[in-house]
Amino acid sequence: MIGHLRGRLVRKAPPALIVDVGGVGYELEAPMSTFYRLPELGSEVELHTHLVVRDDAHLLYGFATEDERRLFRDLLRVTGIGPKIGLALLSGIDVETFMRCVETEDADALTRVPGIGRKTAERLLIEMRDRIRALGQLPSAAAKSSGTGGARAEAYAALVALGYRPVEVNRLLQGVEQEGAGTEELIRRALQAAAR
Repeated sequence: MIGHLRGRLVRKAPPALIVDVGGVGYELEAPMSTFYRLPELGSEVELHTHLVVRDDAHLLYGFATEDERRLFRDLLRVTGIGPKIGLALLSGIDVETFMRCVETEDADALTRVPGIGRKTAERLLIEMRDRIRALGQLPSAAAKSSGTGGARAEAYAALVALGYRPVEVNRLLQGVEQEGAGTEELIRRALQAAAR
């Protein structure tokens, strides 16, 4: 099991990133909450990881905090929740908000995340009630702007990869676009707009 990586950030294109550890490039997928905290390319990064072994692939997932990884692992134990939906949940809602949703039994907030229907949200509330008490608090993620010219295109691709329909992504991005905003900032604002 690979539980932790520290190395140089070589590539970041949500939801995928590559970390060079001693000359070996580890390809990971990460939720947007982790992308908000990533340093610039070429900088050292440290991630908590979770390895999923399937018949056709070994998939590595990276998280900025231990709380995110713990919640991801707990989500995978819920019937009908796989890694893709787990990443979507952590991209659309932070650990603290998720805990609050479970405590207040707010299924509506969970259904705003792509891929989460009413039945799945209710199952999450029931199955996560006891597990959620073990999770620690997570401070709000601070978004970072990349300042690249193709920020809108990168944000569009990331949101589509997270399960949003192209028409919906265009609408969300039109509502949050601001000159000079980087990829991560656009994605963060679009996800916040979608949650409203």
